[in-house]
Amino acid sequence: MGDVTDWLLTHEERDNDATRLDDLGAWWEGNLARPLIDGATYFRELHERLQATRPGDLVLFTDWQGDADELLVADDPDSAVVEVLARADERGVDVRGLIWRSHWDKVGFFARENRTLGEQLQQRGAEALLDMRVRNGGSHHQKFVVIRHRDDPGRDIAYVGGIDLAHSRRDDHRHLGDPQSQPLSQEYGDRPPWHDAMVAITGPAVHAVETVFRERWEDPAPLSRRPDYWLMDKIRRLDRTPDPLPDQQPPPPPVEGGTHVVQLLRTYPNLRQARDYPFAPGGERSVALGYAKAAKRSRRLIYVEDQYFWGNEIASTFLDSLVENPGLHIVCVLPLYPDLEGSSRTPQLLGRQRAIRDLMEAAPGRVAAYGLENDAGTPIYVHAKLCVMDDVWCTTGSDNFNRRSWTHDSELTAAIVDRADGSTSPYAQALRLRLAAEHLGRLDRVLAGEDLADVVADCLDPHDMVTAYAACADALETWHAGGRVGPRPPGQLRRLDVPDLARPTRIWARLPLRVVQDPDGRPWRLRKSRRF
Repeated sequence: MGDVTDWLLTHEERDNDATRLDDLGAWWEGNLARPLIDGATYFRELHERLQATRPGDLVLFTDWQGDADELLVADDPDSAVVEVLARADERGVDVRGLIWRSHWDKVGFFARENRTLGEQLQQRGAEALLDMRVRNGGSHHQKFVVIRHRDDPGRDIAYVGGIDLAHSRRDDHRHLGDPQSQPLSQEYGDRPPWHDAMVAITGPAVHAVETVFRERWEDPAPLSRRPDYWLMDKIRRLDRTPDPLPDQQPPPPPVEGGTHVVQLLRTYPNLRQARDYPFAPGGERSVALGYAKAAKRSRRLIYVEDQYFWGNEIASTFLDSLVENPGLHIVCVLPLYPDLEGSSRTPQLLGRQRAIRDLMEAAPGRVAAYGLENDAGTPIYVHAKLCVMDDVWCTTGSDNFNRRSWTHDSELTAAIVDRADGSTSPYAQALRLRLAAEHLGRLDRVLAGEDLADVVADCLDPHDMVTAYAACADALETWHAGGRVGPRPPGQLRRLDVPDLARPTRIWARLPLRVVQDPDGRPWRLRKSRRF
């Protein structure tokens, strides 16, 4: 495995001297991290943790999309997001939120829903602000929650990942969809199945996640510079001024037996305006830099689950390692279909073609892409944003594998390396095997009490998992091609067709891909040199 310095960024490699994030070190030792796969798992635990907060505790959250009425626990109206957070504030918990203000609903975003969540929380006493301190056309895409306990710091916890407090997210491993659904493209049906992930972190690294929130909260810039937003907020009597946060407490104590090293990687854009983020002048691109450093170390398997995986620059991050290491494989689990229909779908397919085809051509037979479907044959929308490299370095966060997430929007991901003895990181391997159990249709056996390593024994070696995924997808393909006769083979994996767009289509789709869907938030000097 080598030393963690071989995999994690040093402070100098983060390339951002203005942040307080590294004041106590570029990474944090002594933590315990737990993957929470799929929204129902995360929401259930989050509900329990929020319900257990007491006067004097502190709850901080960020949200890209928020629905006030989304239930954290099925069939429990008292578990609605707004109710759980507001009740906590009413009993003396200090609840603060930064909710992305969002672009208009008419262009497919969530301005009304996000405003409703912020407005209802403010009416109940919590300080939840609509934050539009972003680059033009950009968003605050970070999704995390921090809970700190005034009288028991050993219970402090942070959640980092891709799951918003929003409709469609409360799905489980069966992927029947969230009854409180939001529409996607028609292939996903009226109740889209949804696959996602978070990581729960206890230990000193909670302090670092809190610092990310504090840097954004304390940004002196107005929450929005648009006069119409200012007027609407005045009419609605919405709070636009962040009140000072209480003094930050010291980091929580190391967890007994906590061998997980946690590093937070971020994206902030170059705002290109009269002001800039005081904690990231010119932007921060440690997400991209972190992936690039780890990819250079990878020799056997880079495993990705992602919503997009777009573009030549994303492919180039892995290209050299693929070419230089003939034993290296890449496996990507992506949505079978883009989430949008109409003219916006073609630019997405162009972005996917640029990334996956480049890699497949560079390493024939060593790059595979899959989508997922549930037992009924309905595609599962993959919204997870995670990566495992060589069973050593892994991430769970809000960032997608595209230029927008690596340069243009705000993002946060947790990179984790396990210091437990051995050539691999037990945490990273267990995460990969847990995902394999779900996608190969064997998770019920694990939930019934069988040992995970026994259930997916054919995946313990990364190369063997490549074979197991291919066999599962081939069996399902044969069953579908044969008219679905006989019992359905187990598993969720379907081979993903790489788009083959004609040249005229590629030409017209290039501009909306580059300008609207996958823009570049780097300073010009980095764009010109194609560096992050």
